Amino acid sequence: MSDKQLLHIVIGGELKDVQGNEFRDLKQVDFVGAFASYAEAYAAWKSKAQATVDNAHARYFIIHAHKLLDPSSEHYQH
Repeated sequence: MSDKQLLHIVIGGELKDVQGNEFRDLKQVDFVGAFASYAEAYAAWKSKAQATVDNAHARYFIIHAHKLLDPSSEHYQH
């Protein structure tokens, strides 16, 4: 396992439409956190996703921020 930090950000909130990915109110977006690995981000995402399972419009996403900051990092898994 690599010790290289691969920044992942987990966010979520209510969507306008469950078929899309546009948030109902950007001021209400839940910034769960920034994580050094996909595994940590996935655990946070899963916890939030399970906590909001009763809200059909709630969705959480993992953003692979390291790919946005350094496109050459595409070769890393997640």
